[in-house]
Amino acid sequence: MVLERLGAQAAVLVELDGAVRADEPDAVHRMRVASRRLRSALRTYRRLFAAGATDELVAELRWLGSALGRARDREVLGERLVARARELPEDCGPDRVAAELERWGRAEYRRVWPEVLAALDSPRRRALADGLAALLDDPPLRRRAGRAAGSELARVAAREQRRTAERVRRALDGGAGRDEALHDARKAAKRARYAGETAVPVAGRAAERYVERMKAVQDVLGEHQDAVVAAAALRGRADESGEAFGYGVLYGWELAAGEAARRELPAVWRRAAKRKLTRFG
Repeated sequence: MVLERLGAQAAVLVELDGAVRADEPDAVHRMRVASRRLRSALRTYRRLFAAGATDELVAELRWLGSALGRARDREVLGERLVARARELPEDCGPDRVAAELERWGRAEYRRVWPEVLAALDSPRRRALADGLAALLDDPPLRRRAGRAAGSELARVAAREQRRTAERVRRALDGGAGRDEALHDARKAAKRARYAGETAVPVAGRAAERYVERMKAVQDVLGEHQDAVVAAAALRGRADESGEAFGYGVLYGWELAAGEAARRELPAVWRRAAKRKLTRFG
């Protein structure tokens, strides 16, 4: 199952190359997700492979995801702020604020777009493709890779659930570094979700429930992170804008959105923390 997962996501990277270069809608996002899924699988199931066999691939997938991520993050931020601006009350000048933010978002996206093309054209990208192909052609598997898939996948899911629990507890403790802790918890939930996705072909509905619960945690934490990033962008742009009042209202909305996500997290996590979720047998 793990090799099938790796093969499918590696194929997505290849298939999307032309679409990303053409800047087709959602192409950058899809390639970034594929690179994350590959990296997550190689990290989560690294014990199935010979020691160190996946380390370089993990590092290069992190590099590719980062190169794609700067463009994607600016795209998401711009879309969020423009959509929010259009919901402003009439006396806040919603059309003017939205137009200004749309211009800024496009400029930010185009500013980092060359990084995406440079990454795709780089020797590192070609070496990454060759490395993935070599791993899949002759995987350096350990003996434990021959164990029953169901029990191994359930064990990994339980480990990722515990790992996410530690991050969530730390985030809910509050204090200094709270936003960073919540972001770390989101990344852990995403990794757990990806581990569950790998198990779906074997465990079926049981793994799907695990994925659904972890995705719910990831989504609420993602909303918090998006609100934090949006608030920071608005704060940084307010002095340069001619629409400071509208920006201030948007800033308040983003603070409220972040607070709402934090309040929602404990209930969402309780549903994802149940031990029976990892019983794939």
